[in-house]
Amino acid sequence: MSKRIKDTDYLFLSTYTHVLETTLLTHARMERMLEAPTDADALRVLVECGYPELSVIDVDGVNHMLAKMRDRVFGDLYAIVPDPRLLDVFKIKYDYHNAKALLKAEAMGTDAERLLVDVGRYAPALLTQRVREKSDAGLSEYLAQAIAEARELLGTTRDPQRADFVLDKFCFLEMEALARGTGSDFLVGYVRAQVDLANLKSLVRVLRMGKSPDYLSEVLFEGGTISADALLRMARKGDKLESIYAATPYAAAAEAGQSAVSGGRLTDFERLCDNTLMDYLVQAKTVPFGEQVLIGYLGARESELTAVRIIMTGRLAGLKADLIRERLREAYV
Repeated sequence: MSKRIKDTDYLFLSTYTHVLETTLLTHARMERMLEAPTDADALRVLVECGYPELSVIDVDGVNHMLAKMRDRVFGDLYAIVPDPRLLDVFKIKYDYHNAKALLKAEAMGTDAERLLVDVGRYAPALLTQRVREKSDAGLSEYLAQAIAEARELLGTTRDPQRADFVLDKFCFLEMEALARGTGSDFLVGYVRAQVDLANLKSLVRVLRMGKSPDYLSEVLFEGGTISADALLRMARKGDKLESIYAATPYAAAAEAGQSAVSGGRLTDFERLCDNTLMDYLVQAKTVPFGEQVLIGYLGARESELTAVRIIMTGRLAGLKADLIRERLREAYV
């Protein structure tokens, strides 16, 4: 078992991270982007925050810019972080995203190259080779098993959604295992909150579609603070979401979810889910130094990249500022 790193080992990194936080998009900066007269003016706000400039402003350009920014964030921190596993917890999902794309392309006889992102722990070329050769050499046990099970499921059912669930299940399992290995309770709590919110979203969608609790049992993840069994019991009894979520941090999101089940807007519910996760991360701002500072910043940066994509793709699609604004989540700063 590796030695747990102390919060004092993060003194320098915490100071550095607090400096990085000053470059995050604030609510005011996002408003400037929304109200900017041209797309080029909106991008200038990002350049002020350290984003690379774009020569051609289109969706592909925006995606490339976000990929470069994400790569820069991780690259800068790997050189100084006491425990790289803290960063890997945030990178794992990109490996599983690539695995999904590769397995679907394999099943359909197409090329997944344009769908792959070069931000995970494994280079897309390496993962492509491993999937093509049906080899797990150099891959984590979790990812290797996930790929094997998802491939078998795709082959027997031809159902990509069920294969995606298998990959998501192992993704959460590996995230939690890695988080526990760091000894950071805050990071474990962040992963468990993501599981809770994924289950809440599944619950709302299943109830909204009028599916049976038996179907729900196939799309719930283990590892959250609220067990899958408890959610199934609630669904089978026909209770409202508040019966299980009222005394939890997810109460507001669950209330919006109950409204969505009755035909309300899913966008409001999903926004509140994401805001709940941000509320968890914001707790790190009360910590002067420690791994919590880094975790809060990484989660905030991920949320920011999503916000940038929403704003810029919305602008490029000609959407009005108010419509884009409705889709945005709370800012970390």
